[in-house]
Amino acid sequence: MRKTTQVISGPARGALAHVRAQEWPARWTPDKRYCVTTHFQNVPFIGLIDDDAHSAHLFMRMLAANEGPSVCHYGDAETGMADLAEVLGNPKASWPDLLVVDLKGHSDANLDFVRRHHAGLRQKGVTLVVMVPLHDGARRKTYLEAGAAAVFFRQPELTAYRQELTAITNFWADNGRLDAVGM
Repeated sequence: MRKTTQVISGPARGALAHVRAQEWPARWTPDKRYCVTTHFQNVPFIGLIDDDAHSAHLFMRMLAANEGPSVCHYGDAETGMADLAEVLGNPKASWPDLLVVDLKGHSDANLDFVRRHHAGLRQKGVTLVVMVPLHDGARRKTYLEAGAAAVFFRQPELTAYRQELTAITNFWADNGRLDAVGM
């Protein structure tokens, strides 16, 4: 199977970016939503909620460059969760097995997001993890108690960042739903 890399962006609301789509014909729907149709149903992928476009692009580009899983960037906390809620409300839609939240709006943005949304995501079978600054490691237990399945750290150095993304990918693979891999 030929692999292609696509980074798609569009209007603010509903602009879903998919990376490393494999033979996926894509189209824009009338409401400017990006739709992906695959030959396989329920292809596993990682969802990303990130309020920094550069950070989100780096996350997706780094995973694609290292043969990582496909990523769907839903946007910032408000827009991204609205789009994700729409996806989760559709029984025929594919949704992410893992949702990585990396919000930088204020010091408690990730924690607020986890507290508000972990129960609903868990009910749908979506594992929620957060990326926090290195200096936030002391609060790791707080994130876990709030409902995050794991806490990963934003690394300022590229090699360390790549290793952190590898850890996220390994966590995703180790905690995947069996039905997502055809079992």
